Amino acid sequence: MKSSKADLSIQQVKGVGPQRTRLLAKLGIATIRDALAYLPFRYEDRSHLISVGELRPGNVATVMGKVAACNILRRRGKKFSIFDATLHDGGSYLTVKWFNQPFMQKHVALGRTMVVYGMVKENTRGIPPLEMENPEYELLIDDADSQIHTNRVVPVYRITEGISQKQFRKIMFTLVQEHAAAMEDPVPLHITVRNGLPGLGETLCELHFPENAGNIVELNSGRSRYHRRLAFDEFFFLAMGLAVFKKSGHREKGISFCPAGGLRRDLLKLLPFTLTAAQQRVMEQIDRDMRQPYPMNRLLQGDVGCGKTVVAFAAMLDAVECGYQAALMAPTETLAEQHYLNIRGMIEMFGLSGDLRTGGSGARGKERTGECTSDIIVGTHALIQERLTFRKLGLVVIDEQHKFGVMQRALLRKKGVHPDVLIMTATPIPRSLALTLYGDLDCSVISELPPGRKGIATAWVEADRKDEIFAVLKQEISRGRQAYVVYPAIEESETAGLRSVTRGHEAFQRKFPEYRIGMLHGRMRPEEREQIMERFRMREIDILVSTTVIEVGVDVPNATVMLIVHAERFGLSQLHQLRGRVGRGVDSSRCILIAYPPVSEDARRRLNVMIQTNDGFRIAEEDLKLRGAGEFLGTRQAGLPDLKNADLIRDAAILDTARQEASDLIAHDERLLKYSFLKQRLDVFWKEKMDIFNTG
Repeated sequence: MKSSKADLSIQQVKGVGPQRTRLLAKLGIATIRDALAYLPFRYEDRSHLISVGELRPGNVATVMGKVAACNILRRRGKKFSIFDATLHDGGSYLTVKWFNQPFMQKHVALGRTMVVYGMVKENTRGIPPLEMENPEYELLIDDADSQIHTNRVVPVYRITEGISQKQFRKIMFTLVQEHAAAMEDPVPLHITVRNGLPGLGETLCELHFPENAGNIVELNSGRSRYHRRLAFDEFFFLAMGLAVFKKSGHREKGISFCPAGGLRRDLLKLLPFTLTAAQQRVMEQIDRDMRQPYPMNRLLQGDVGCGKTVVAFAAMLDAVECGYQAALMAPTETLAEQHYLNIRGMIEMFGLSGDLRTGGSGARGKERTGECTSDIIVGTHALIQERLTFRKLGLVVIDEQHKFGVMQRALLRKKGVHPDVLIMTATPIPRSLALTLYGDLDCSVISELPPGRKGIATAWVEADRKDEIFAVLKQEISRGRQAYVVYPAIEESETAGLRSVTRGHEAFQRKFPEYRIGMLHGRMRPEEREQIMERFRMREIDILVSTTVIEVGVDVPNATVMLIVHAERFGLSQLHQLRGRVGRGVDSSRCILIAYPPVSEDARRRLNVMIQTNDGFRIAEEDLKLRGAGEFLGTRQAGLPDLKNADLIRDAAILDTARQEASDLIAHDERLLKYSFLKQRLDVFWKEKMDIFNTG
C-alpha cells in the first residue's frame, strides 16, 4: 500500500512529544492525516480588534491590551476565588475576571500582551466602567502568535485535558503550513472540476485557518464550499463501496428461479380483492430479479396498508415451487407470529409445510435450533444465528428491519447458496436516507393503496375532552365497528406520570360495561397474544386496549378507530404506524391523538404533521428533520462507516451528486485500476468492513 508523509506519526510534528502524542491519541489523532482531518467545531471572528474605548455593554468583542494590574481574591472558609486583571490598550482600561481559576496567576504577569474575547458587561464596582467575565484569552509572545490566535478568523477545536486551545492551535498551524498543500487528492480531478469543488489541499487550509472572515456564518453552519467538499468525499466513498458491493452481488452465482406459476395463480384466485397496478408492477420487477442468475437484493417500500405482504408471499411461493425454501424474518416475536398466522392457512391449503422460529429461551430455544426443513419458515433475527441451518434456502424476505444493515445481509446470504433477498418496509424511508442505507439494493415502491380505501381523519384532542372521545367510540361500536386504544406503558410504575394499559383496561371496563374489552401487551405469552388477536379479528372484542405491540402487521379491516393515549410521547413514524392499523377496510376511519400537558414544541410539531397529512413519505421526511438520521434509525446503521463531515439532511443534494459520480466511475472502471490511490483510501474508509466486497 502506498504511503506518504501524511501517514507519519503525529509525534514527527514540531511541538508534539510523547506526552502530547498520548493526549492526541485520546482525540483519535495518531497520524498527520488524522490531525488534518480533525476539523474545528466552530470559528470566532477575531479579525476586527477594537479599542477598549469602543466597547459597549452587551457586545461580544475582541480586544488586545497589556496587563496593567492583576490580583486574586479568595473567600475565607469557601472554596471560591476570583482572579482579575486590568488591561490597558493605551487609551482605556478594562477589567477581566475568571472564577475559580487560581492557576491564572501563574500565567498572567504585568506587562504581558493579552487578547480577550467575550461578552462585555458593566463593572458593578464602577472603575473601570466595563468588564468581561471568564472570557477566552490568548497571551501573545511574539508576532507569530498574532498570526495564529488573533487578527483573523480563529478555529476552535474540541480538545482534551492536558492540552490548551492555544497549544493545539499552534500544532495545527504547523501541520497545515507544512503538509496540507501537499496532501494527495483521492478524488479524480475531473470529478472535482466538474462539480466545482475545491482541491483537498486548499480545503484543509481554509477549514483550519480561514483567510476570509466574510463567510464565518457559512463556516459555523458547516455550509462553506470547503465543508461541502469534505461532505462530498464521504458520500462518494460510501457510494463507491455500496456500488462495488452491488456489482459483486451481480457477479455471484445465484439461483435462477423459473417457476411455472401455479402456486402464484392459486394465491391470486384466493384473494378477495384485485391487485393494484402498483402491486402488479412490483411483482413483475421481483419476478425479473428472481429469474436472473445472480442474487436479488431489492428493497420494497410502501405505505401502511398498500399490500406489500401479498407481493412478498407470491415471491415466496415461486421459490418453493422451484424446490427451494423461503424464509420471512420480522423484527419482533409479535410480528413474526402475526405473519405466520396470516399465511398458515394458505400454506396448508397449498399442501406445503410451514414453521415458526422465534428463538425463545431455555429448553424451548434449544429445541428450535438445528436444521429447518419446512418449505416456508417465519421467524425473528434468530433465523440468522449460527446454530440454525436450512435444507435449501432460496429466498429471504426481511420485514420492518431498518437496523438490518449491509453486513447482516451479507451474513444472511451465506445461510443458503446465495439466496435472493427482499427487504420490506412499511415505514417509508426518505430518499436521502434510503440511498445511504440501501444504496446496494434495487428499490421498488408500491405507490398506491387498494381501491376503496379512504383517508383517516386525524384529530388532536386535549385530555380533558374525554366525553367527546367516548361519544365517538360509542357511535362506531353501535355501527358494529371496533376500536384500538394504545397506551405507552404496561404498568404505571414503569414510567412516572404515564397512563398504563393495565389501568386503562380497567377504566374502559368500568366506563363501557356493555362492551367486550380486551387487553394486549408484550409480556403476555405468545399463545395468549395470538388468542386475543384472533378474538379481535373475529369481532369477539369491541375495544382492544393495547401497547404498541400492534404497531405493525396487524390487519383488522373492521377496526375504524385508533385512540392513542399520551400521543405527545410517541415518535412521528410510530404515530403513523399506529394510525395505519385502521383505515384498512372500506369504512371511514379516524385517529384520535390524546395529549397530556406539558406538550413540548417538538411534540406539537409532530402532532400537527399527523393532522395535516396521511402521506407516509412526507411524514418520514418531517421525522428525519425533527430527529436527525441517527435518532430516525434508532441505532447507527450496522455495517456502514461513520459520517464525520456529511449530514444527510443538510447535504442531501450533495449525496445525490456523489452517488451518481460513484456509479459512473464504477461502471467504467469497476476495479479502480486507473485510480490506485482512490482504491487505497476507499479501503481505509471502510476499514474492517471491507469484507463487504468479498461476501461470496
